[in-house]
Amino acid sequence: MTPTHPTPPPGDAMLWIPGGAFQMGSDHHYPEERPAHRVHVDGFWMDPHPVTNAQFRRFAGETGYVTLAERAPEPADFPGVPPEALVPGSLVFRPPPGPVGLHDYAAWWAYVPGACWRHPEGPGSTLAGRDEHPAVHVALEDAAAYAAWAGKDLPTEAEWEFAARGGLDGATFAWGDEERPGGRLLANTWQGRFPWENLATDGYERTSPVGAFPPGGYGLLDMIGNVWEWTRDHFGGHAERAARPCCLPRNPRVDLSAGGGRARRVIKGGSHLCAPNYCSRYRPAARQGQEADSSTSHLGFRCVVRPGL
Repeated sequence: MTPTHPTPPPGDAMLWIPGGAFQMGSDHHYPEERPAHRVHVDGFWMDPHPVTNAQFRRFAGETGYVTLAERAPEPADFPGVPPEALVPGSLVFRPPPGPVGLHDYAAWWAYVPGACWRHPEGPGSTLAGRDEHPAVHVALEDAAAYAAWAGKDLPTEAEWEFAARGGLDGATFAWGDEERPGGRLLANTWQGRFPWENLATDGYERTSPVGAFPPGGYGLLDMIGNVWEWTRDHFGGHAERAARPCCLPRNPRVDLSAGGGRARRVIKGGSHLCAPNYCSRYRPAARQGQEADSSTSHLGFRCVVRPGL
């Protein structure tokens, strides 16, 4: 598919997403995806892949920006927590040694002091050999700061989902209705029994370099799996939007500062930790709420540019 576009790419080999009407959400999976409803988005430019460590390093180097994970938490935001416990860090996935119940994420997530985009697994870990992997441990305000520096924006949920579908309106996966067509693994997700048995059949135990898997219909890489990606939208149900489609702007936008630091925003795409026995959210319709002031070892972002903005 080679869509036409109104102007040359704004930079960084961004790809033109033609826009149009599509069926957003799904009636067949998780409750927060319901109801499926028609939405229209205008055309826009999108980064071909998540922002990489090399790209984020350039941003941090040129601006001196310090991410949220690299700053000590504000005591006022965490009443009752001893001040000595409020140290910079982020959430890191740590697989348990054997089977555990799937209702307690603390069995595989740990707040690791010193974990940040420069040290993805915590102190002692580095980005050596990972320049082309997605930048992780990026909170919403960090992603927004990068986007502003680059002269871009974060996508809305509708823009992101339209782009991920690649023209396959209503398909279960970004590439069609079959999860592994011909037995091929088309995204970096979990193989084995989550969270303890990682067979890494796709060749990757954690993140993978962008472009390790085939592109979607619009040429975009890693829209599914690898890392979750931030969108601008506040997290909530589709029901209210579906009930008032005439009231929706074509490219709905929200104020990134609204709602306070812990307000949840929509993240999309799933990650390398998504597994059929636990989280089948590696689909365009899937969505999850993430606190805006949080960061993890499986969450990144990409940017968009809208013509005329």
